[in-house]
Amino acid sequence: MLTRQIADLDKQITEVFRRHRHARILESVPGIGTRSGAELVAITGGDLTSFGSPARLAAYAGLAPVPHDSGNRRGALRRPQRYHRGLRKVFYMAALNSSQRDGPSREFYQRKRREKRSHVHALIALARRLVDVVWALIRDGRVWLPRPTVERVSVDEVGAMAG
Repeated sequence: MLTRQIADLDKQITEVFRRHRHARILESVPGIGTRSGAELVAITGGDLTSFGSPARLAAYAGLAPVPHDSGNRRGALRRPQRYHRGLRKVFYMAALNSSQRDGPSREFYQRKRREKRSHVHALIALARRLVDVVWALIRDGRVWLPRPTVERVSVDEVGAMAG
């Protein structure tokens, strides 16, 4: 009985979310599905532009470091103490999910790991990047598309093709 009620509620959430004007855009982003997209819409009130910039949205999600200056110490950064934990979880889980699939998110995550960043720090960096991606897609009113793969050709091959 309870399982059926949960399934019905999930179906209702999906139906309501899919009617939102940004649903198609959010679901196109790797790592963001129906549930996390619905959470994002619910937490932000459905209007990301009310934050003014992607940096402010990232700060609200706790994904932007804040100054921890004191006395002569300057430039020290720390994680904010006050942020929306639900929104942070949405972007963190999207980063975790997308880092496990082939594509630009995985490449970004692996680059951060090669830079000797820990798993968690690399995921937080990817989550912050996803904030920018979501912001840009919604601003431009377009869905996420994987970048086209460009075949790399050597100079000798180009000469052979021309001649």
